Amino acid sequence: MSEFTITINGQQVPATAGMTVLEAAQKAGIKIPTLCYHPDLPPMGACRVCLVEIEKERVLQPSCSFPVRPDMVVQTHSPAVRKARRTVVELLLSDHPSDCTACARNGICELQALAEDLGIREVRVRVEPPGHEVDASSLSVVRDPDKCILCRRCLQTCDQIQGVSGLRIKGRGYTSLVGAPFDTPLGDALCVNCGQCINRCPTGALTERTQIPEVWAALDDPTLFTVVQTAPAVRVALGEALGMAPGQIVTGKLTTALRLLGFDRVFDTNFTADLTIIEEGYELIDRVTNGGVLPQLTSCSPGWIKFIEHFYPSLLPNLSSCKSPQQMFGAVAKTYFAEEAGLDPANMRVISIMPCVAKKFEAARPEMCDSGFRDVDYVLTTRELAQMIKENGLDFASLPESTYDDPLGESTGAAVIFGATGGVMEAALRTAYEVITGEKLENLDIEAVRGMEGVKEATVMVGDLPVKAAVAHGLANAAKLLDRVAAGEGGYHFIEIMACPGGCIGGGGQPIPTSLEIRQARAAATYQADRELPIRRSHENPDITRIYEKFLGKPLGEKSHHLLHTKYTPRTRRAVQREQ
Repeated sequence: MSEFTITINGQQVPATAGMTVLEAAQKAGIKIPTLCYHPDLPPMGACRVCLVEIEKERVLQPSCSFPVRPDMVVQTHSPAVRKARRTVVELLLSDHPSDCTACARNGICELQALAEDLGIREVRVRVEPPGHEVDASSLSVVRDPDKCILCRRCLQTCDQIQGVSGLRIKGRGYTSLVGAPFDTPLGDALCVNCGQCINRCPTGALTERTQIPEVWAALDDPTLFTVVQTAPAVRVALGEALGMAPGQIVTGKLTTALRLLGFDRVFDTNFTADLTIIEEGYELIDRVTNGGVLPQLTSCSPGWIKFIEHFYPSLLPNLSSCKSPQQMFGAVAKTYFAEEAGLDPANMRVISIMPCVAKKFEAARPEMCDSGFRDVDYVLTTRELAQMIKENGLDFASLPESTYDDPLGESTGAAVIFGATGGVMEAALRTAYEVITGEKLENLDIEAVRGMEGVKEATVMVGDLPVKAAVAHGLANAAKLLDRVAAGEGGYHFIEIMACPGGCIGGGGQPIPTSLEIRQARAAATYQADRELPIRRSHENPDITRIYEKFLGKPLGEKSHHLLHTKYTPRTRRAVQREQ
């Protein structure tokens, strides 16, 4: 690989053939403002905010896409560059809604931050925003076209990271508009509700459909008993939205904050992650030993579930019938816990804190009511919980630590790693190994299924049985793997698929911004939390043993099958019926 130096602002900067000017500058610690650029996506050069002046070039060039060359001389903040940038941003602001203080992205809006950095105090030309209607038809994603700056990040994300291609741009110039094909509302469009578009949108054009008002109302209603569950990935990301560095484990502060918000019981979704491993592990063992449909595909990610329903319905028999931990928790809370606590489930409200906007859609699926009630009533993202903590005036960083409540608060390290890609696979193998062999798995860290590669494969010896496993995260990567399965290739026994890059740690409801480095920090914290727990195997959780003895009977038994398992149905690729 050819290496050379270039000059940026009079400074000698090392560069490599194939780099862009922006990449070389960033490695040298030289800041060039960007807007359409995102580190997860190929450069578009659409916004022109990253323009730089390059010696011997006739016009200013976009640094995000312009390749370096030996002896290049670059000015990143020359008078011509500063003037061009201000003009570009002023034009973007000219028809942008000015309700910044009421916008969900206030304070974390890249356009707002860029205007501040450029010292823009007035917009010389103002045009009325087009006045498009806000599309709130989806249960997960809200689209406000007036706030769209046509950066095309959402299109790239949907096409290249997720392989769904559910968004298009229509019109030209001032009439250009991003949306679903044929003006279809998002709630009826080909959308898997993953929310990855939200995480990469620089403004408030795409946000989650909030349920904060409904949750405050439930907390303020003395006739209701409120139960909250927190997903494993929340504890390694919540701190970011409250001023802490990425990768901080904030479990104890999280539980304290939830009690101070007024929840009657604070439980851990990790409990039902352990439960999922027992049910899914026994299901895998049954399929392997009794000639069932293989490979078994995990079913914990609701964005992935909707993806397979749309794009690979022929592989639905391969899906594990297990509900996700969120939905298992709701069913168990309104039956087992309600009985134990002497509560009427009709007066209970189960609220989830999730890293995922697709969980909002999942909770509303009509089949998720095996408790006799809607299993999960409301779903808040990590971002929404952070907002509630701020609204309540809590100084999160200084909160004392506390633990989860019994009997749905005990969990293991195996459950914690559900939050990272490969974690479900690793947790299941820890249990399956010991169930099949009757022996302890000596090394619980199954490194082969960890990491940020899009598709990972491993063969794990479970006694004398070689179990061929695969892991994919990001739905475009999942499609590559599923194409092999559909063609009868691979010889896999067990496949874990997560809709979001990095797994739940990179979920569509996690704090903004996101990047590979941020997701890696969250993953590292996840594995640290696993190592620090005294119990690291799901089947060793004493509360899991107790719920089977007192309530469920046995894994894959009649009661667990009724409460903890479900089935999914094919969906069209063109338009879908909204869940009610």
